[in-house]
Amino acid sequence: ELTDNNGFYLGLVTAIQFAPVLLFSLQGGAMADRIDKRKLLIWTNIVAALACYALGILVVTEVIQLWHVFVCAAVLGISSALDAPIRQSFTAEIVGHSDVANAVSLNSANFNAGRLVGPALSGFLIARFDTGPSFLINATTYLFVILSLFFMRSSDFFIQKKEETLGTIREGLRYAIARPDLYVVMALVFFAATFGLNFQIFNALMATKEFGKGPASYGLLGTFIAVGSLTGALLSARLERFRDAKLVMRLGVWFSIVVIVLSVMPTYTWYSLWLPVCGISALTMLISANSYVQVNSDPAVRGRVMGIYLLVFMGGTPVGSLLIGYLTEALGTRETIALCGGFSLLMCVLIWVFFNDKVERPADLRVSSVLREQ
Repeated sequence: ELTDNNGFYLGLVTAIQFAPVLLFSLQGGAMADRIDKRKLLIWTNIVAALACYALGILVVTEVIQLWHVFVCAAVLGISSALDAPIRQSFTAEIVGHSDVANAVSLNSANFNAGRLVGPALSGFLIARFDTGPSFLINATTYLFVILSLFFMRSSDFFIQKKEETLGTIREGLRYAIARPDLYVVMALVFFAATFGLNFQIFNALMATKEFGKGPASYGLLGTFIAVGSLTGALLSARLERFRDAKLVMRLGVWFSIVVIVLSVMPTYTWYSLWLPVCGISALTMLISANSYVQVNSDPAVRGRVMGIYLLVFMGGTPVGSLLIGYLTEALGTRETIALCGGFSLLMCVLIWVFFNDKVERPADLRVSSVLREQ
């Protein structure tokens, strides 16, 4: 409403929300390797809840301006940038190293089960009561996360004995660069996520500009993609014995092709029916990549490695969102989706061709061993 469905401003808000990843995700990873992860997560969720409450109150009181949205998006972005690597590396302490892959899959399934209900409910609330109540309800959900973290017992965690390391961000970067299997997976995720994984923008512009739909129909598109994402998350749990860097490369190619096909869906109905396929392909690729990086990193440096992974995963979103917002205004929405999927496909194929024989997992994952062989 504040931007009259302008694609550039939608892309700009998304860019502002994800830009802090470039500055804070590595710091979050370093903090995860040094400080109690549970306490850190409590504080990051408190900050995110306050930002959502502020945005909701501004909307309800009808004093909201575009710069308010930019500020709240930036605060949420900083909180998420610190939260993500801490939360990701916290998974291994909750379930133990041997169950990390399944835990990542189940966590994604749980997340996407919420997305099944969330977009449809949000679209209904926006249509019935305006946008303010949706923000306030979202803010309230953070309280359940905070209380759950507060009542966890540290004595139940699986804390592995770690090798003494420097604890610096530079050491984490050196470790990732010395592991071709890790940096190839991260490079593939960067291109697929930056150019292909923009369904929030794609759906909003396709629903409003191409199909002439309102908030409820846009919210329903989120539910369709969540159906596929939930299916993909559950499917990924069955791929554990096949999960390696080569599998991630193949899944990246598949995902890019699916995005290209999305651009030619002729009607709202066909577009909606293809979104579950997008969700399956996206989540299968991302969970495989995420769990591979977590399981195959030394626990002493896992927080920093996940910080790098999340920097790569989300760091391209600010640039990608601005570029997509500009291209949709200059070329059109369908053309932009096809272009994004095509570029993602090109880069995934090139990575597959040039690195397919260089991504074997080392026998010894310890920092000292990996860096000694560098």
